[in-house]
Amino acid sequence: MNNIRCTQCGVVGLEPGFVEDSGQGARGFARWVEGALQRGPLGGARLMGRPRWQIEAFRCPGCAHLELFAAQRS
Repeated sequence: MNNIRCTQCGVVGLEPGFVEDSGQGARGFARWVEGALQRGPLGGARLMGRPRWQIEAFRCPGCAHLELFAAQRS
């Protein structure tokens, strides 16, 4: 159990999990990318040279609110 507190209802001890990315060519988990969205010529997000972090997700057992943290650089 962790000591992360829900910012919505105040419950302590959020459930760890992850946000799945199931799009075409996805790695299976979502990442946070630094900076504003910039689109390439085909409409996709430009990612080359931009720092990315894996998202850690926690769910509140009291109100189901999700807390997301960009904690690990990928």
